[in-house]
Amino acid sequence: MAVFKHLVVVKFKEGVAVQDVLKGMEKLVSEVDAVKSFEWGQDIESHEMLRQGFTHAFLMTFDKKEDYTAFTSHPSHIEFSATFVAAIDKIVVLDFPSVVAKSPA
Repeated sequence: MAVFKHLVVVKFKEGVAVQDVLKGMEKLVSEVDAVKSFEWGQDIESHEMLRQGFTHAFLMTFDKKEDYTAFTSHPSHIEFSATFVAAIDKIVVLDFPSVVAKSPA
């Protein structure tokens, strides 16, 4: 069975203390056992035309969709979501079962 992924791509509002938001996100995922892995990054290479203003990507991995569903209703997620939503200007969210086309070496 495929693992389940939660991908969030955002553009933060001007003046937002991005490091504080990132610390909050790392705290959140450390409090929720259903999150199996968490990765994030800031775009440094894409042309503005291609990234359309988006600057950061966040990727969470869950063993199954039900774990993701449990994560979305976890009190820590609900609490952090208000902070996160207030900090973002634009967002794209994709939730999907992962298909591995090439395994890591």
